[in-house]
Amino acid sequence: MSVEVDLTIRRARIDELAACAGLYVRVLRETFTWVAPDRHRPEDFLAAARDEEVFVAVEAGRIVGLASLYRPQVFLHSLYVERRGRGIGKALLDHVLAEAGGALSLKCQAANLGAQAFYDREGFVCIEAGEDDGVKWLRYVRS
Repeated sequence: MSVEVDLTIRRARIDELAACAGLYVRVLRETFTWVAPDRHRPEDFLAAARDEEVFVAVEAGRIVGLASLYRPQVFLHSLYVERRGRGIGKALLDHVLAEAGGALSLKCQAANLGAQAFYDREGFVCIEAGEDDGVKWLRYVRS
């Protein structure tokens, strides 16, 4: 997997958060087919982003992916990429891992098999399972 053109990973600017929220909703509605589409709302992303560090992947001047870090818990809250399989998700994850000092935890919905395979490949280990509001999740860590 390689990125086809130049990719820049950097902290999102405040004026880019609405575009990030739009990407978040588009990717969730496209990929989280087991959840009703109206449960994915830009307001949810924007509310969480107030307390998180949001990083963007920018390709040809366009935001093509995002990742958010909740630093107090060294927790990867979001990692969403418009076109998967090009190395953009890995580039974002590597950036957040570097920002976090190499250790990171995250939750992944149990139905999201693609994400589980990705985190397994990247050296994360599943340590816990649970459920919130009827949605089953797995907690992964990497240290």
